[in-house]
Amino acid sequence: MASTSDMETTNPGSIWELDKDLDVPMDEEASRLKNMYIEKKFSSVLLLRLAFQSLGVVFGDLGTSPLYVFYNIFPHGVDNDEDVIGALSLIIYTLTLIPLMKYVFVVLRANDNGQGGTFALYSLLCRHAKVSTIPNQHKTDEELTTYSRQTYEENSLAAKVKRWLEGHAYKKNCLLILVLIGTCTAIGDGILTPAISVLSATGGIRVQNPKMSTDVVVIVAVTILIGLFSMQHYGTDKVGWLFAPLVFLWFILIGSVGAFNIHKYNSSVLKAYNPVYIYRFLRRAKSEIWTSLGGVMLSITAGTEALFADLCHFPVLAIQIAFTLVVFPCLLLAYTGQAAYIIVHKDHVVDAFYRSIPDAIYWPAFVIATLAAIVASQATISATYSIIKQALALGCFPRVSVVHTSKKFLGQIYIPDINWVLMILCIAVTAGFKNQIQIGNAYGTAVVIVMLVTTFLMVPIMLLVWKSHWILVVTFLVLSLMVEFPYFIACINKVDEGGWVPLAVAITFFIIMYVWHFCTVKRYEFEMHSKVSMAWILGLGPSLGLVRVPGIGFVYTELASGVPHIFSHFITNLPAIHSVVVFVCVKYLPVYTVPVEERFVMKRIGPKNFHMFRCVTRYGYKDIHKKHDDFEKMLLDRLLIFVRLESMMDGY
Repeated sequence: MASTSDMETTNPGSIWELDKDLDVPMDEEASRLKNMYIEKKFSSVLLLRLAFQSLGVVFGDLGTSPLYVFYNIFPHGVDNDEDVIGALSLIIYTLTLIPLMKYVFVVLRANDNGQGGTFALYSLLCRHAKVSTIPNQHKTDEELTTYSRQTYEENSLAAKVKRWLEGHAYKKNCLLILVLIGTCTAIGDGILTPAISVLSATGGIRVQNPKMSTDVVVIVAVTILIGLFSMQHYGTDKVGWLFAPLVFLWFILIGSVGAFNIHKYNSSVLKAYNPVYIYRFLRRAKSEIWTSLGGVMLSITAGTEALFADLCHFPVLAIQIAFTLVVFPCLLLAYTGQAAYIIVHKDHVVDAFYRSIPDAIYWPAFVIATLAAIVASQATISATYSIIKQALALGCFPRVSVVHTSKKFLGQIYIPDINWVLMILCIAVTAGFKNQIQIGNAYGTAVVIVMLVTTFLMVPIMLLVWKSHWILVVTFLVLSLMVEFPYFIACINKVDEGGWVPLAVAITFFIIMYVWHFCTVKRYEFEMHSKVSMAWILGLGPSLGLVRVPGIGFVYTELASGVPHIFSHFITNLPAIHSVVVFVCVKYLPVYTVPVEERFVMKRIGPKNFHMFRCVTRYGYKDIHKKHDDFEKMLLDRLLIFVRLESMMDGY
């Protein structure tokens, strides 16, 4: 009896040991993969060329802001010169503190191997702390070339923050919710940017034709928007070479017109560079302070966040050069010139940009402005596609068809379903509001929320990734919130005047994304708890209790280890199975890319005469995963290489 009892108590352990021996994680297989990644180096000439090209992709939206900013600051007209100078001073220092100081010199450094955006920050955090809500990663994934992470001393501040984040599930969920909020409001920018940019640009038609109805301008804007969204399936690579020269010409135009207006109308506006006028302006504004702040907010719009979100196309230094040498000085000249013109022509504040253009170049400037608005819209639409793809890769969005429009540039994608949803919503916003004021209110609300999310995510990034001193972290947080929080209050006060639009869009997408992610996590947990024991598989024998027919069968599963529960149903209800069975797991990691040489990890399951293998295919959130013949061929090639190497090792 004692021996029987001993056997009963040791049998579970024996089965566990059997599973452990026959289906261990692929540490050894992963370590054999070679590191083939080579960091890109840029020469000075190439860096300048990339800086020039970045103008067309990154700064289109930021550059079109002068079309509508002053109108949104003074929707009820201008009372005196001091108000214009104070508003200009507020614009100057907002541009200096947020785009220049915060984003160009701080946030751009928080990139994920050259990738920017909210999900890039989240991926960094997932690598440096176990905050991912889908527990499908293994320590072998940390050996990837692109899986860079830090190590911490036991009692360091970073280690304490790491343990605090990993301590409870609700903290991980709060972090995910924060990321999804930023993502959903960024999607709202994809609707509002085309609406306000194109409508503001086409509004120049009425300047030369005052009797023209507003409906005509709206119809022209809607027509342009329909054409813009209808052309998305062609991709941007065919016309992308036009973007940089066009936007560069736009910045030269607004900078030159601004300098001309300063000289011609009122050079005294230059005293706005004294920040004292900000205090005077805010003190006089009183009841109109939130309206004015909401208008000033549009001077940094989504183009500021695009500095970070579109980082994947260019190195950090190229964007910094382009902004500091071209974008920033031209924007300062443009706003200063408009202020000089408005001081002399206070009744022209509604369309100050077009009114301030000399008659000799008016229509060429109108054409360039319209094209620049289209470029700005295109950049935001493309960024929305990338955001959706990242969310899809991390299990936060329903599976939609992703079309790759360029063989050379992997980042250029097109999502048909999202494209038509964006077009319908964008046209509805344009035709429904019909004016820049309400669209501007909605636009500012979406932008400031994304900025606040980036600010809060930067705190753990600075602590965990950069290992910054807590004083620097607190300084960054306080300075950022001192500027952004008043703008947030100003935009929230305009919820009933159009600001509800991005909130409604964000809430809708948030519900979709969070529910989908929740179901994804629950499905993975179910798969983990119901997986089949290897002891049961071995009990079936080499034939698995079935007829083994020639061929290779792929069984797709969410599990990176273990046999999925569906396989037991498969062999129970079917009379035959392929002579070779491969369990294929496709999983996404919190890295921007997985080198092709390190993508497939193969391992044999059970004895050789079972002819069963496991293949874990790893992707980053920027990688392409196409389920067609190329993927199957690559998988078979890796399997063949694995079997050959295994035979060679057996020979030795």
